[in-house]
Amino acid sequence: MICPYCANEETKVIDSRETENLTTTRRRRECIKCEKRFTTYERIETDLTVIKKDGSIARYNRDKLRRGILMSCEKRKIDTEEIEKAINRIEIRLRSLPSSQISSRTIGELAMKELKRLDKVAYIRFASVYRDFEDIKSFEEELVKLKGRGAKKWKQII
Repeated sequence: MICPYCANEETKVIDSRETENLTTTRRRRECIKCEKRFTTYERIETDLTVIKKDGSIARYNRDKLRRGILMSCEKRKIDTEEIEKAINRIEIRLRSLPSSQISSRTIGELAMKELKRLDKVAYIRFASVYRDFEDIKSFEEELVKLKGRGAKKWKQII
């Protein structure tokens, strides 16, 4: 591991811990040369591929999923640790699927399920982009579904 401070290639691991769901290993390291400490995270590399709407294929990109979820959660009081846990749960589900080729639709649906659990506003933000609502009526229908039992009352308000 290269030291981020002095670029020395020799470091030692001081502490190593597994995260709650055992998907990531957190390592506290110290540079042999400058003696500064830093943290690294080790995660299982997956060879998942994504089949996009247009039929093209791309490598799965955790950062792209994270960016989409973070944009949906912007200015909401959602802990970043909770977001990371949600992303980890999505990845666990993706890896458990029988095929390593996954449709972007599957990823989007899993992300929406996690966001719905985390924050309803973030869910609606994500859904509005993911589902590409054609008009206000389709947006309204999603709000009604989200509201559930109070749908009639909610529809009257809208």
